[in-house]
Amino acid sequence: MGPSDHILTSIEICAGAGGQAIGLHQAGFKHLALVEIDQHAVETLTENIKLLEEWSWEREYCDVLSEDVNKFRPVPSDKHPEDGLKKPVKFLGGPLKKRELDLLAGGVPCPPFSHAGKQLGKDDERDLFPRMLALVEELHPKAVMIENVRGIKDAKFEEYRTYIEARLQGGRAKRPETGLEEDFKGLGYEVCEWEVLEASDFGVPQLRPRAVLVAIRKDVLGDLKFVWPTATGGPQSVFHALEASMDLRYKPYLDMGGDIAETAKERLKEWKRKAREAESKKDGGIAPTLVGGSKKHGGADLGPSRAKAAWKQLGVSGMGVANDYEEGKKKKTQGRDLFRLDGPMLTVEQAAIIQGFPLNWKFSGGKTAQYRQVGNAFPPPVAAVVGKAIAKVLHAAHERDKETKVEPRGLLPGQSAPTLADSVDDRQRAGV
Repeated sequence: MGPSDHILTSIEICAGAGGQAIGLHQAGFKHLALVEIDQHAVETLTENIKLLEEWSWEREYCDVLSEDVNKFRPVPSDKHPEDGLKKPVKFLGGPLKKRELDLLAGGVPCPPFSHAGKQLGKDDERDLFPRMLALVEELHPKAVMIENVRGIKDAKFEEYRTYIEARLQGGRAKRPETGLEEDFKGLGYEVCEWEVLEASDFGVPQLRPRAVLVAIRKDVLGDLKFVWPTATGGPQSVFHALEASMDLRYKPYLDMGGDIAETAKERLKEWKRKAREAESKKDGGIAPTLVGGSKKHGGADLGPSRAKAAWKQLGVSGMGVANDYEEGKKKKTQGRDLFRLDGPMLTVEQAAIIQGFPLNWKFSGGKTAQYRQVGNAFPPPVAAVVGKAIAKVLHAAHERDKETKVEPRGLLPGQSAPTLADSVDDRQRAGV
């Protein structure tokens, strides 16, 4: 069995609408569970897994859980034998065991560290790093991947980052609850740094720097090395990303003839002119960072004044999110959506293109709920390149440990050699 036959499993918390899940899926990971508290995002995950053929494995073996991650218990215990994953039992041949999972991933909430917020960090009730660390201890997966905003790399959070690293790999750090320094034993991981990856380096037509932490269990890493992905080429412009979808949005009005067709022709031509012109500028015509906002703040738009100004340079109005054709026709919002002098507003589908979602991935809920799912997502292409880098290490470790798993001679009756790949073998015997 070669590396291509070695199935890698993952669990993702704070899964949102699936940005990270899609990327890790593209990297070859099979999801045992996706955990998300927002009901609209859960419906998005459920419906896409149900309908898309490429997600047939997850349809059979993945639990999509609508619950608070603080209440998520993936492994049964003596105290709570009813806990644990359900559908993955068919694949695993029994309940998930400690050390059996390949990857635990999560885009834990960013507001505690975002430059757009108060940056309360550990003092923010939305900080889920403690829960992530508790799950690492409970599951002891081979690898851990945590995504957050660039703000977590700010100097003011250095102590908290050091604490997280110490919990994973050992070292001296201040415990957040007390502020007192301690020597932490660690959980047996090697932290492969916090790397800031820029989405536009990986084909996403958007300025979206994200901080990513990768940690790999020391017994798995051994003599192997994790290598961070490097840029895959020049940035993709908004014009290149949205040209086809803009043509489709204006086509029904162009086909009508008369004055409305002339107006549509002028507006489409003007958008193309501005978007093409932006390509020649220093940033290559890519979009500013999409922001999803929160339920506490009004409807959806494309961000603060500075972001709106950047969108205007791209020929797009950032004052809101447009209805699709059918909804616009029903609500008579075509003038607002497409024919404004400062340019068309983006639809949810176009925002998803800017975020790097596949065209066949659909979003559930109303327009504002859908846009928030898109705006808060981790771009799938970025998750994919990090996932592939992790998968490369895990596949190499699997092959290395298969080769070294040789029964030594001279064992006394009843003795057996320790192995590094028991959980992998158990999973293979479960029918893969």
